[in-house]
Amino acid sequence: MYNMNTRKNNNQYFTAFFEKNELYGYTVTVPSLPGLVTEGRTLEEATKMVRDAIKCYVAGLKKAKKKIFPESEVGSFRISVPV
Repeated sequence: MYNMNTRKNNNQYFTAFFEKNELYGYTVTVPSLPGLVTEGRTLEEATKMVRDAIKCYVAGLKKAKKKIFPESEVGSFRISVPV
């Protein structure tokens, strides 16, 4: 499986989850960066917002001299449940 944390050209890759929200935009979370949540009105805006949020989060970790932990394997599955 592809490791989303692989560095290429000095970039680190993070998995981001984009979910349509009740305001007709997108809420974005990054599981490997606890507490990171952002939003955008369009996918393009949400992508820009999450890139900026990740940069700020990582800058904060570096400033605090904390390690950026590698992302664990992430999967997304549709689960059927009777309701």
